[in-house]
Amino acid sequence: MANGLNSETVKEYGISAGVSIVGIAAAKDFRSAPEGFKPADTLAGCLSVVVLGVPFPHESLRGSSAEYTEIRNAMLEKMNSAAKDVAKKIKKDGFNVKVISGAGTKSVNGKPYGRISLKHAAELAGLGVINSNYLLTSPEYGNLLWLSAVLTDADLTPDEKAQYTVCDNCGKCAEVCPSKALDNPDSFGYKECSGTCFKKIDGKWELVCFLCRRVCPYRFGNYERGGF
Repeated sequence: MANGLNSETVKEYGISAGVSIVGIAAAKDFRSAPEGFKPADTLAGCLSVVVLGVPFPHESLRGSSAEYTEIRNAMLEKMNSAAKDVAKKIKKDGFNVKVISGAGTKSVNGKPYGRISLKHAAELAGLGVINSNYLLTSPEYGNLLWLSAVLTDADLTPDEKAQYTVCDNCGKCAEVCPSKALDNPDSFGYKECSGTCFKKIDGKWELVCFLCRRVCPYRFGNYERGGF
């Protein structure tokens, strides 16, 4: 028998798990997602998507690609752990859950995709808006948020989608993108981006390009200090 559960309690679960920000989106609002990538395609009867976020430290944008990759991998581990912790508590309350990793876990034509788009989920949950560089950006954390999520059949009150604008379409991200993935403002070139950003170096995958994140004038937002 499921116990009563509300959004405030779920957000407390997230903060106690070590994340900086938590937002909730209604599963029904993912109607524009492609077939196979809606929340209910992963968790039958899903009603709510709990989105968790922690910002990258500033130093990650100033270091080498190896350092950036190391920080990214640590963030991925942290966010997956936090999502598992939140999911465990929601499940204990009597609801079904599914953890959504911060990395792609579904293969489509040999490419890894998330089971849902975390940045679109975060936008629906009011955590930020997707800029012209296709990065989630908020006034508080800039484009530094790393995300994970928990799907649940608990009927939680969703947050309002963000109504503000951050990006002023300065074009700096498109100018520096070596893959030209940002040339078409209506369609992100995922294949071109991933083919340029990920390289195998000494037997390990490394993120060798994060220029769109680095050059954005709004990369830091109001977030002053980094750290895990």
